[in-house]
Amino acid sequence: MNPQLFLAFIVVAAALACTPGVDWAYSITAGLGRRSFVPAVAGLCSGYVLHTVLMVAGLAAVLASMPGLLGWITVAGAVYLLWLGTVTIRSWRGASFTAAAAVGNAGQNQLRSFLQGMGTSGINPKGLLFFLALVPQFVSADAPLPVPVQSGLLGLTFVLLAALVYTCVALLSRRLLQSRPNAARRVTLTSGIIMVVLGVALLSEQLLPALSRFA
Repeated sequence: MNPQLFLAFIVVAAALACTPGVDWAYSITAGLGRRSFVPAVAGLCSGYVLHTVLMVAGLAAVLASMPGLLGWITVAGAVYLLWLGTVTIRSWRGASFTAAAAVGNAGQNQLRSFLQGMGTSGINPKGLLFFLALVPQFVSADAPLPVPVQSGLLGLTFVLLAALVYTCVALLSRRLLQSRPNAARRVTLTSGIIMVVLGVALLSEQLLPALSRFA
């Protein structure tokens, strides 16, 4: 691969991974309410692995050329975020980082945490379009590696960076708020609100143009 393009991609991808959003909100919530946040972070990263596979297979371009299908995916992602945000908001009063809370959550279903994380990043069409719009800018047709291989390596590089950032977010949140139960509750509530707001925004992007046609 072109080393200059690869280094430039790392800088851009790291900046995007460090930008707070719904993934950050879910990482913080996982750190707050679970004995281990690893399944949640692994789920988030698995969603981006799915986007990478779709991109390498060329399916991302096909979906982007079908606005109708992409619109329905956006609606599904918005509804999912609304549900996840609502669940998070409902649990904010019990959020804490105390040792007792960790023991109480020991039996939490880790598979469910993984699937929720995967759904958070995997069903988000903006993530799919991010890979479609950003990655090709850093692929060189003159490089020895085939274009699909370069695309896959760039996608996996973003996954590794995201895993590092989300792990740090969850871990630092847990450490900083361990002795601050009130702050933990406020962060949980804020995270849930962020998910709901993003879900409403995604849903509005699809419904408002449709409603305006009937006005």
